[in-house]
Amino acid sequence: MKLWLPFAASAGALLAVASFVGAGWDAPPVASEQIGFRGTGMVHHRDVETEAALKAANVAPPAPWEADPSGDKASALYQNVQVLGHLSGDQFNQLMASITEWVAPEAGCNYCHNPENLASDEVYQKVVARRMIQMTQTINVDWKAHVAQTGVTCYTCHRGKAVPAEVWSIDLEPKPAGNMTQNRDGQNVVAKYAGNSSLPQNVLVNYLLDNKSIRVHSTTALPTGKNLTGTKETEATWSLMVHMSESLGVNCMACHNSRAFNDWDQSPPQRVTAWHGIQMARHLNADYMQGLTPIFPANRKGPEGDVLKIGCATCHNGVQKPLYGVSMLKDYVDALVVKGPTGIPNYSTYIPGKTQVLDSAAAPVTQP
Repeated sequence: MKLWLPFAASAGALLAVASFVGAGWDAPPVASEQIGFRGTGMVHHRDVETEAALKAANVAPPAPWEADPSGDKASALYQNVQVLGHLSGDQFNQLMASITEWVAPEAGCNYCHNPENLASDEVYQKVVARRMIQMTQTINVDWKAHVAQTGVTCYTCHRGKAVPAEVWSIDLEPKPAGNMTQNRDGQNVVAKYAGNSSLPQNVLVNYLLDNKSIRVHSTTALPTGKNLTGTKETEATWSLMVHMSESLGVNCMACHNSRAFNDWDQSPPQRVTAWHGIQMARHLNADYMQGLTPIFPANRKGPEGDVLKIGCATCHNGVQKPLYGVSMLKDYVDALVVKGPTGIPNYSTYIPGKTQVLDSAAAPVTQP
């Protein structure tokens, strides 16, 4: 009898587990797709519970109307058109109507304009919008290695909000307690731009603004090779990788080969696309966002006074291709797929609390 007890106990346990599973356990809410050789771990996992919400949040809105490219140019019809003067009047108005819906659907035109004087630059949002249009043109023309022919519009980031939901800035909270923790250097805190994980914070400054080297993988067991970086740098790189993974809703295998993470030749082509995306983010943050620091008021900056900046999630919003790869550019080719003036627009007339009127020669005439 004793010989059968273990078997009976095991059979009873299995029966109990089977009953429990049958009573309420469902399959994990994960859909897996094999993207490499079987047995190598090259599998992409999707959280099926979030897919419906992601699809609803990544729908490209249609253009308000089909613009007529003929007729007088915007530069001849309106004052102080510094970037979009090459558009026809109808194209210009179509883009303005679209930007209103993309960025400020509730506030409307007055979000960027003084309704008494549309040519004025006294509303700082207009100064910012002009520079952001230039940035969008630059992305579509100079960064095809990342955005391909799909490109971007203001809606790619803003999604109907004045401030995109996914931006980042320097955050030094919580402050060190003192003594031995006086200089924590971002360690042992929640890195909110890396999936709220316990990783070094503020690493996006190094990788999406500054030009710090990302690769910390060594090819030797001992620190005798070319790469002498340590654990601290590895954790910082990991924080960036988690940020990218969370931003695109993918795992490591979207860009890396599980057998050879460091080998570009064995990596999926998406790794090259991601590399160009990192370079693009650096360029946009350094050349466009940082330059607007004196224009933004304090309530539109981060807790340390720096401007809000672009990360991978700003455009991607949780999916590998923003808006699932749908391009909005066919209705805005002349406006956003050509580069107008590339220099920093003249906003020397920007004086808060004043009304500026520019004559046809763009000479500022300041009024009280």
